[in-house]
Amino acid sequence: MKYSEPYNQLSRRERQIMDIVFAHEKVTAQQVLEKLPNPPSYSAVRAMLSRLVKKSCLTYSQEGAKYVYEAVMDTSEAKQSALKNLMATFFDGSPTAAVSALLGMQKDQLSDDELDDIMQQINAARQRGE
Repeated sequence: MKYSEPYNQLSRRERQIMDIVFAHEKVTAQQVLEKLPNPPSYSAVRAMLSRLVKKSCLTYSQEGAKYVYEAVMDTSEAKQSALKNLMATFFDGSPTAAVSALLGMQKDQLSDDELDDIMQQINAARQRGE
């Protein structure tokens, strides 16, 4: 099954639930309820999980009396979708602006090894573009 709902088109609550699922891989409605900020009722969480299943964002299996939910989209796809949304929303779609902001935030915390790794990735991207 392929994820069919773009991550950035989900409601705020649905994205919060998806973030919890991605962080924990498999979750029950009770676990989601415990991790949501300002959580709604248990039945509201169940309804949102059902809606995410209908949107092909989640799949579920039954373990005893509990339903266990997991994401259809793998984590790397979710990361790309979230980053695209972040770049479009805050950086006018500019990877340069996004990377500059990230490096500015982390300038005192990046090790030489991390900076070397970033440079290697830049060089690899440059070679792919040739």
